[in-house]
Amino acid sequence: MARSKPSQQLSQTEIERFLVAAEALHLSIIKPFISPTCDHYRATRVLHEVLLKAVREVTGQEVAFIRWNTTGPVRPPTAP
Repeated sequence: MARSKPSQQLSQTEIERFLVAAEALHLSIIKPFISPTCDHYRATRVLHEVLLKAVREVTGQEVAFIRWNTTGPVRPPTAP
């Protein structure tokens, strides 16, 4: 049965499916070990930035599947 009017946003179930697919795409982008000076590396970085921006816009939150190591961004400590 087709919808007569498209919904304005994704349902929670659709958001969860989107996050699973986004995480899989994230892993496929960061997995290859290629030189940062090659065109493929630069292209995948652009794709990765767009993916992370889309996840933030859809969920309204920071990307949960990104795990920063000690070289990641420094965040100030939160107040107790």
